[in-house]
Amino acid sequence: MSLVVSAPDRGVTTVTLDFPDRRNALSAELVGALAEVLDRLGEDPDVRAVLLTHTGTTFCSGADLKAPPEPLDFVRLLRRLVELPKPALARVDGHVRAGGLGLLGACDLAVAGPAASFAFTEVHIGVAPAVISLPLLPRLDPSAASRYYLTGERFDAAEAARIGLITAYGQDVDVAIAPLLDGVRAAAPGALAETKKLLTARVLDAFDDHSDALTALSARLFASAEAREGMTAFLERRERPWVL
Repeated sequence: MSLVVSAPDRGVTTVTLDFPDRRNALSAELVGALAEVLDRLGEDPDVRAVLLTHTGTTFCSGADLKAPPEPLDFVRLLRRLVELPKPALARVDGHVRAGGLGLLGACDLAVAGPAASFAFTEVHIGVAPAVISLPLLPRLDPSAASRYYLTGERFDAAEAARIGLITAYGQDVDVAIAPLLDGVRAAAPGALAETKKLLTARVLDAFDDHSDALTALSARLFASAEAREGMTAFLERRERPWVL
């Protein structure tokens, strides 16, 4: 299994993406397993918050192109994170690409370390950042979203914080995230749940209004000839034909 779930540590359960050989890519299996874990942790009275982290040099590389999840299943996973009745925090000290950025956007708080880097690489393989826009566009600076969606440029943790993708960053990710964990450990569980509802209402509106259209768009693009060529080129480590 590519997912490791810890026992609660002072109320915080750590969920670790643990498939570094595949760069923690979002396979159908991983998406299903993570959804099941979130359902269980959401109902566990001993869990005050969920910390999502990773092994290896990549937090998440996006969809597993060899075994991708169904777009609707990924949408449902992102919504589970947003609706989780406990704060969801992301601890990132590696690369985050494409669908992995959707996981960050669905978390309430995210902290990155010095090894973190970010990129919306979808346009480079012939698709669009469709379903991940549901949690991300309500949070991101609009001009930055335009730039990084359209160019696929890589950016660092300082820029990720500036544009609203992450909450904080530091030279030691564990030092940087400690005050956030201390804060949720000191908070009343019921108050945390209600406060999270206030903060996620706008994101859930995006899910209610646009999930069907963006799921259909994602499915159509992934099935297109352009995407097939882009993904094949990526897997074969060769240049895509449209690169000028």
